[in-house]
Amino acid sequence: MNPTLQQTNRAPRTAVRRSRSSAVRVLATAAPVAPAQADAIADRSGLKHLSEAARTRATDKKANKFEKVKVEKCGSTAWTDVFELSQKLKDGNTKWEDLNLDDIDIRLKWAGLFHRGKRTPLKFMMRLKVPNGELNARQLRFLASSIAPYGADGCADITTRANIQLRGVTLLEADTIIRGLWDVGLTAFQSGMDSVRNLTGNPIAGIDPHELVDTLPLLRDMEAMLFDNGKGREEFANLPRKLNICISSTRDDFPHTHINDVGFEAVRHPDSGEVVFNVLAGGYFSIKRNVTSISLPCSVTEQQLLPFTEALLRVFRDHGSRGDRQQTRLMWLIEAVGPEKFCALVAEYMGNGTVLAPAVHVHHDQPWERRNLLGVHPQKQAGLNWVGACVPAGRLQAADFDDIAAVAEQYGDGTVRITCEENVLFVNVPDAKLPQMLADPLFKRFTASPGPLLSGMVSCTALELKRARTVCSGNQFCGFGLAETKARAVKVVEMLEAQLDIPRAVRIHFTGCPNSCGQAQVGDIGLMGAPAKLDGKAVEGYKIFLGGKIGENPELAKEFAQGIPAVESVLVPKLKEILIKEFGAKEKVIA
Repeated sequence: MNPTLQQTNRAPRTAVRRSRSSAVRVLATAAPVAPAQADAIADRSGLKHLSEAARTRATDKKANKFEKVKVEKCGSTAWTDVFELSQKLKDGNTKWEDLNLDDIDIRLKWAGLFHRGKRTPLKFMMRLKVPNGELNARQLRFLASSIAPYGADGCADITTRANIQLRGVTLLEADTIIRGLWDVGLTAFQSGMDSVRNLTGNPIAGIDPHELVDTLPLLRDMEAMLFDNGKGREEFANLPRKLNICISSTRDDFPHTHINDVGFEAVRHPDSGEVVFNVLAGGYFSIKRNVTSISLPCSVTEQQLLPFTEALLRVFRDHGSRGDRQQTRLMWLIEAVGPEKFCALVAEYMGNGTVLAPAVHVHHDQPWERRNLLGVHPQKQAGLNWVGACVPAGRLQAADFDDIAAVAEQYGDGTVRITCEENVLFVNVPDAKLPQMLADPLFKRFTASPGPLLSGMVSCTALELKRARTVCSGNQFCGFGLAETKARAVKVVEMLEAQLDIPRAVRIHFTGCPNSCGQAQVGDIGLMGAPAKLDGKAVEGYKIFLGGKIGENPELAKEFAQGIPAVESVLVPKLKEILIKEFGAKEKVIA
């Protein structure tokens, strides 16, 4: 290890230098400033692309602390600073303790680097952008090579936005990894802080017999437009808050439009037969508020998708609140101006006298049951299949990436899709290759639920329970986590499977804290990290939620119990009781 990166006895949070310049002092300093220097300061400020009204809000005394950091120096500066910081550390002329804390803990998030000083000091989580969850074998192998050098500290997670997060990354190697990502067609830029997050869609786009539109090319084009082909688009680097966007192409609603800030829902117009997109907006989870999207009174054509999205971002950037951080998501702006006025603003920003069509109501005679993507399923292309494999807790090691790449190349088309349920789908697998593929050792680690194409195989209810598990990273890596989730999720579910017969799939979502990265509110059963007491002592615990629904007519789960200790002797019996009473499970009979 480079000696400049060796950990000191002081905690990195107190060792790294904090910038003392306020937002106002940077832009309105009393000291004489040369014109060229003033231009350079202004060019690096987050005010550069804001409207006058947004500038006023960003520099107001009531603006939140992150606005002050952005005004002082825009998060987009991290796109060049990350290379400079990495090189300085490599040269040995700069020590970790000399780095600016605002850069390390805040601005580098715009480059996809999240310092977890509380749990893993000196190491970063690197969040990528994987639009529509599509990865090819070359990309998978690069991800393997990126985390392999870190040994036990290096691993990766599939996220609930069908994305990848690499763990164990150091600033010393960050520049090399970022350039490598670009070489294979990926990026980490604008994956954090106040930018648009990973774009999600139908994980079986292009091969789905029931899709109304292929979301893959739409999301690729949106990705290129919003993020300048992975190099970062400065104009959209200073939103009031993060923004989640998705496109749903079927009644399954695989990307969960109801909990995205912006969700485009493909529908077929009952009069014209044209596929258009209703717009849902405002869904999000947070510590203080959990709300589902509302339907905006407008729809857009496929040709309007990108102009509408671009205009919506500008409206949010220019009109959104920059005060209380808990009141800056898109829903707050929509509620403040009203859905009709919001749509009118977006149309105005689109220009050329744009008039948006009203939302389209579509009546369905029969309800639609959301499909399970795991197992073997025929594609709309005759003779080809997708095979869904369960990745326990979404956790991947370097060898897993290599093995997934090999299986994708040997049996499919060399690509995979990752899902919002943190699993992997192999696509374009010929009928003739299915038996050999399913016998591959990889499927002993990442089980595929047996489907109708596999003679003699029956889907077991325990596997249904396992494959429905979704988790966040918990307090192993995340400083927000009130409870460890991934390892515990695996162990608890294994114990439940061993003790119960469960007649149907049960979606259990584990999340470590109220930020709900694991989306506890959409699970049949949701477990959210929370304080608890056992024998009078404070211990890790959970709140338990029940009744979340996804797909058509979604609903958020309701809180069922709180303060449940996370120890297995308490948690497992509690979950058994719930599974028996609410889901028809029965104790296994031991012969």
